[in-house]
Amino acid sequence: MFKRLLLLAAVLLAPPVMPSAWAQAPAPGFERPIRIIVPIAPGGGTDVFARLLGEIVGTSLGQPIVVENRPGASSTIGTQFVAEQRADGTTLLFTANSPITAAPHVMNTRYTLDQLDPMFIVGHTGFTLCVRQDSPIMTAQALIAAMRAAPGRFTYGTDGVGGNMHLAAERVFRALGLEATMVPFQGAAQTLASFTGGHIDLYGGSIAVAMPAIRDGRARCLILTQRAQHPEVPTGSGLDVLGIPNEETLIWWGMIAPRGIAAERRAALMTAFEAAWRTERFQTQLARSGVTPEFRDSAASTALITAENEALARVVRQIGIERSR
Repeated sequence: MFKRLLLLAAVLLAPPVMPSAWAQAPAPGFERPIRIIVPIAPGGGTDVFARLLGEIVGTSLGQPIVVENRPGASSTIGTQFVAEQRADGTTLLFTANSPITAAPHVMNTRYTLDQLDPMFIVGHTGFTLCVRQDSPIMTAQALIAAMRAAPGRFTYGTDGVGGNMHLAAERVFRALGLEATMVPFQGAAQTLASFTGGHIDLYGGSIAVAMPAIRDGRARCLILTQRAQHPEVPTGSGLDVLGIPNEETLIWWGMIAPRGIAAERRAALMTAFEAAWRTERFQTQLARSGVTPEFRDSAASTALITAENEALARVVRQIGIERSR
């Protein structure tokens, strides 16, 4: 009888055994929802990638993930917001490279790279310069020859003065001894519409945005700003082929955090997001968008950003763009 009473007491005093799904503790330091700030309006590729990553990660970090759009001022408003947040891992920035490596050289931003911590990059693609299907110009070499014969005559669209496409194109043009007239638009989609409508000679923008026009034959893309050839752009010549491999400028997408997140929290974020990147769902979305999947960790992301930042600063000085207020 005494033994039974002891057994009953042990059972009553023991901590309750909860199902694992109920007992899961929050990941280190995540006591509130995790916000991913996207510095553009909803619907673009950056927004799609961020929302899909957040959806796949779900509540595996112990908290829901909320995607919040804060567009404006060439993506610098959302970037500045994140730079000013506490470095506790609950506010992150998912962005393309423009507000990180281009905007600070042409705008008086209130943040610097020292405030930001590159966590990872999910993939990249090049920019491209394209002629319309009715153009007699069939190759990159023919386009280069035509531009050399008529300095400044060709017009090309970009995502704005001092944007990544503008600076990428000028890197290539200067290396090849070319001159062209830049026409700014508010994004690659608007550039493409103007190009297909016959208002500018060359489309200048990301390969990803041009993919529908490439696939249906409206655009013949000839010059790529990436070193390698692109499997979806058979008419395009990469910079290795053109003999200027050191002038590569990519458009990449990645996660940036306020600098100073504790190592344990940072590791939890990296593990969850890298696992999401590896899923078939996310890989399929990258492929559908014409993006080359490549997961770059913090060290590799920082190296790319540092090199690109220095190269674009040099181009800005060469072409004499003054910072806007």
